[in-house]
Amino acid sequence: MEDEVDRLVAAWRRERPDLDVEPLEVLSRVSRLARHLDRARRLAFSEHQLEPWEFDVLTALRRAGTPYQLSPGQLLTQTLVTSGTMTNRIDRLAKKGLVERLPDPSDRRGVLVRLTDEGRDRADQALAGLLDQERAILGELSRAQRGELAALLRQLTAPFDNIPG
Repeated sequence: MEDEVDRLVAAWRRERPDLDVEPLEVLSRVSRLARHLDRARRLAFSEHQLEPWEFDVLTALRRAGTPYQLSPGQLLTQTLVTSGTMTNRIDRLAKKGLVERLPDPSDRRGVLVRLTDEGRDRADQALAGLLDQERAILGELSRAQRGELAALLRQLTAPFDNIPG
């Protein structure tokens, strides 16, 4: 079975035989897959009137467990955005009634961001929709192949995920 990356690699090998284009065989496929995943995510989230960034914040709170709350700093760490961006996102989610700000009992000046019932329901529904989309994408692979692929990708991504700062 041939795909677009095979054609791309063959063209580069023909045009630039002096270069080792082997990395393209893996990473161009990862890049193309990322675009397909982005489309699937957007579709799953739009069915629940959510933007991808909204899903990221809501699910960070949902994963925190009862009472589904985190400090803005904890949300920053989990979503990899700046504090200004996070403040804007919390404001927008609060206006939609998906999160609420509460005083932090352990820090008089601090706040906690808590998921509302509506926010939890939307996060849960969007996650179920996303998982349906992702199962379809992985449908050609056996359980063993999915496990092997997950292990290989973990090996590639772990060094990036474990960089301090």
